[in-house]
This record gives sequence, structure tokens and C-alpha cells, in this order.
Amino acid sequence: MKKPIKIASHPPCTLFLLFASVSLFCTSTRAAQELLIGFKATLNPSVSSFQSLLDDSTGNFSFGFLRVNSTHLALAVLHVPSNEPLWLASPTQLAPWSDHTQLVFNGSLVIFDSTGRVFWSTGTEGDRVVLLNTSNLQVQNFDNSQTVLWQSFDFPTNTLVENQNFTSTMALVSSNGHKALEAKASIVEGGGPVYIRVNPDGYLGMYQNGSKPVDVEAFSSFQRNNNGFLIFRLEQDGNLKGYYWDGSNWVLDYQAISDTCELPSPCGSYGLCTPGSGCSCLDNRTEISSGKCVASYPDNLCSGGGGGGGGGGETRNDFTVLRRNGVELPFKELMTHQTTSSQPQCEGLCERNCSCYGAVYNNGSGFCYLVDYPIQSLLVVGDES
Repeated sequence: MKKPIKIASHPPCTLFLLFASVSLFCTSTRAAQELLIGFKATLNPSVSSFQSLLDDSTGNFSFGFLRVNSTHLALAVLHVPSNEPLWLASPTQLAPWSDHTQLVFNGSLVIFDSTGRVFWSTGTEGDRVVLLNTSNLQVQNFDNSQTVLWQSFDFPTNTLVENQNFTSTMALVSSNGHKALEAKASIVEGGGPVYIRVNPDGYLGMYQNGSKPVDVEAFSSFQRNNNGFLIFRLEQDGNLKGYYWDGSNWVLDYQAISDTCELPSPCGSYGLCTPGSGCSCLDNRTEISSGKCVASYPDNLCSGGGGGGGGGGETRNDFTVLRRNGVELPFKELMTHQTTSSQPQCEGLCERNCSCYGAVYNNGSGFCYLVDYPIQSLLVVGDES
């Protein structure tokens, strides 16, 4: 059995770590352009990837059953020319890919299986479901104003499309479920809510009052009269990217982070990222090409499942130590720190805390950063001398 390991470093920082040993193919008949009360649909066994149930008026977007990981089914809105999913209903609560799975509209869109288990519902009492030519799926009432009771634009998954608002009540979650983007806004009396929107003119705008943005993040296509459909997506690596559809391909139009080492954990657990060079492993022995720098690590280092801070459980003693010089934590400005007089004192704080996986010590400032989670990618900021 492999022993747990501790890791650390020297100037400019000292690190001390502790650890134990969808391609799509659409098949469908002509879909409806509205769903009324009494609508029912089951999976067509001949469909391999996407079964269209509802189209927008232009034919650019379609709502239906999307196959996920071969065994599950999601309700999705698809960009038809590219077969690219733009929205999923409850991606963490998927129904089985089975002809026993059923979608009904009884005033609410509801998907359930043969046992009656409900996987997702809009929870509405509406009259019809429509898909707008913006890709927005809506449940509406039949009245003079066609009141919107529910819309997919209020519940984005990993993608925003042009003219879709993103507010402080929403979140984007990457398709692997590991990264999340949320907006936080302070309430200014009389100022109105703050939101961002992907503008068709090629920028991400922040708005509060009126139609003019108070701040702009420009895409490459900004002010170039680009007519392609724009999307803004949180990718699996944690980067935010914008794309436009040129009629045959999605063209990269914007990326928030251009340096790989600035991405969240670009080299994985116990990896080391060198700007301009890529990834390696902290131990200098494991090949990053293997996919993992460590085979596994424990949820905590406290025997008996005790808590942190050295209390609630005994510290495990079956660990080894690994130190690296010239490395630091990414975004350490977001972490709390203590000031210690030496590297050994900083390491001691971690050793006496069974919820500590490692520590980073800066010889210049004396700042000691204790890491209370399995170590992710670290950054090279100097040599090891």
C-alpha cells in the first residue's frame, strides 16, 4: 500500500503537500411548432441521437429527446445546422434512454418513466409550449399578452445565446459538472438589477438601466458586421469562450483566459503548470501523459473521519514528505493565509491539522497558505535553487 505524501517548496514560495497512498446525428419526422395540453411523446426506438418534438419557425432550433452517454436521455434545445445542444433540462437528473420514458404537457412539461418517477417538470399551469426563433423554449398562457409562465432562458446550462440575459440568480455549469460561473451583484437603491447579455454586435455587455451597456467585453467580431449566431459557453476546462456560426462551423470569437496555466487546475491533481511549456507532475517522476499524477487520494487525512483544525479525529501518521521550490498556488489572493517566521513553522501548522493537504510558504512575505483540499495544479514561478 502506498503511503500518503507531503509536498513543499522554497523561494519564491515553499509548498508543502500531504496526501495518502457528443457527436450527434439527428433523426426525426417533421416536428410541431407548438405543444398543447394533452401532448404526449415517447422515445422512437429507431432514433440514434436526437428525436425532434418541437421546432421554431425558422427551422434553426429544435426541442426534443437527446441521447446522453448512450444510456440516458435529456430534454434539449438543439442548434439544428450544427447539431449542437444549447440547453438541457436538469442535466444532473437524466431519464433512461428507453421507450418507457414519456414526456407530457398537461399545463406543465413533465418527463417521467414507467414507474411514475418524475425526472423534471416546469411546474406550471400553462396552455401551450413554443420554441422561439431565439432558441428560447417557453410555456405560455392563451391570453391577449401570451403571458410567459416559464422559459428556458431563465435556466441556462453551460451556454448563453445572443440576446439572453444572465443575472445574479443564474449559474452556468460546464458539461462535466465541475466548473460553475455565477454573477453576484450588490443592490443599489433605485439602480435596478444588474445583468449581462451576449450582444449580436459581438460583445458581452453589462447592463443596469436602459439599453446602453455600462461595461463591455468585446469579442473578435466586435463592430465587424458579423451576422453569425453568437453563443457564450463555459467549457469543461473552466474557460469562457464565445463562438459564432459562419454557416458551416463554430468559429472561436472570444476566450476569457488565453494562458493555459491560468485555467482552473489545467494539469489535474498534483500537477505542475509551467507557462509556455505545459504540464508535468510535482514529484518529477510520474509522466503527465499517464493522465494522472496520483492514482488516488483520500477525502481527508484524519483517522476515523474526524474534522479539521486538528480536532474531532487523530492525525494520520502514515505519510511521507515531498517538497518543491519555486512554485505557488494559482489565485492565492483568494485564499486566507497566516504569517509565520519560517518554513518549518508553516509546515508544522499543516502537520498538526489533519484536514490539511499541504502548505505554501513565501520566504519574502512570510505568508503561509494552508490547503484544506486535495492539491490541484500548481504554478511554476521560479527555478528550484
